[in-house]
Amino acid sequence: MKKSASSSRTRRNLVLVTLLAVLCIGIVELAACSFYEPALYEQVTAPIRRGAQAVIQAGARTASALSQASDQAHRQVSRHIAAAGVQASLLWTRLTTPREEPPEEVSQIADGPALAGDASAADPAVTELDVINGQEILTGGTIPIVYYNQSSETWAEQPYGTDDIGRYGCGPAAMAMVVSSLTDQNRDPLEMAQWAVSRGHWAKRSGSRLSIVMDAAAEFGLSAAPFSERTPEALLEALLSGELLVALMGPGHFTKSGHFIVLRGVTLSGSVLVADPNSSERSLMEWAPELILEELSSSTSDGAPLWIISNAADQ
Repeated sequence: MKKSASSSRTRRNLVLVTLLAVLCIGIVELAACSFYEPALYEQVTAPIRRGAQAVIQAGARTASALSQASDQAHRQVSRHIAAAGVQASLLWTRLTTPREEPPEEVSQIADGPALAGDASAADPAVTELDVINGQEILTGGTIPIVYYNQSSETWAEQPYGTDDIGRYGCGPAAMAMVVSSLTDQNRDPLEMAQWAVSRGHWAKRSGSRLSIVMDAAAEFGLSAAPFSERTPEALLEALLSGELLVALMGPGHFTKSGHFIVLRGVTLSGSVLVADPNSSERSLMEWAPELILEELSSSTSDGAPLWIISNAADQ
């Protein structure tokens, strides 16, 4: 067995030596041929060069394809990383940015006043409710006021969002009086309610968001600003100067919850005249300025509870 294995190795070695010798001889002959017979050398080596070139080109294409695949994969990974970064940034922003408070809502359900008395009916010589050209007008204030009553048959059942003007429409009714009295644009409570809904001022089962005052004034060319100097003297002075004021009242002589009214003038005795969109009777009474100020709503959102309104064209 050992002798047979040794003989097999000898044959293999002999073959390898022979092949190596042939290879060496071939290389020497090719070298000599390239020097002495260049044409023959080119003819002999051309197939080898073409094969080698084909192998090299195939290798280059493979390397390029691998590189492109690698670049594409890299770009995909980069896009995924970038997208993940954006999502993380948005999430972080949502988590760290303080949320805006929702618009404040003050319930304005039409009801009777929480308190009675403390006001007297005005002398008709001071103020009265006239009908002029089919329109109710409150006289005696700084300017005549176009009067709308939200609970009248004309408006009570008309829609305010999914509510009705009769119970929830003091905001649109008050601003309809202001706009119709201070401008040449007559707007009734239904038109103002529809506008308020379109602008997001309607608050379901609550009435109007307090933003209705400033936005309605701006929409119809009026100037509106919070009235911060809440003293009887400042209130009377503003009314005597020809301005109207919109007041958001709290529980008291005008409402049990919240209610918009218009302050429209001053009597010779220093009382305040109002236009109450839920009561023509209260609109014909004289009110002490101290009582008005004491019963203002406690809300301070969107300029509440008292706004001074004027015609911007007159300024």
